[in-house]
Amino acid sequence: MPHLIVEYSANLEGDLDMRRVIDALHAAALDSGVFPIGGVRVRAARRDLYKIADGHPDNGFIHVQARIGMGRAPEVRQKAAELIFERLKSVTAEVFTRRPLGLSLEIVEIDPVGSLKHNNLHEAVAKRAGSRSKS
Repeated sequence: MPHLIVEYSANLEGDLDMRRVIDALHAAALDSGVFPIGGVRVRAARRDLYKIADGHPDNGFIHVQARIGMGRAPEVRQKAAELIFERLKSVTAEVFTRRPLGLSLEIVEIDPVGSLKHNNLHEAVAKRAGSRSKS
């Protein structure tokens, strides 16, 4: 973990490169030192139906929900949240100067009861990293 789920208003697409946002948040999660590379997942969901603040069509939003496994100390979660949020603010700074934009982030701990996982991503990442170091 984490799974970073980025919801954004559709009206941002002409102003913001969402691939750049995804890449920046992925890097921030890794830069935090809190999450293993094999557990980081970042995905975006465009929202076509929304009403923001006074309903003006220029109003935009990006909300990031970071879903993480339980057990990290509050100060560790806060540090990771701040780092990821600062990266979000940085990657959207130019757009923020030109239009109304609400940014938000929350970290949610996933209750392990009923949370099932099955993947081989950690092994695949480690194998690729090992083959690169031999080249």
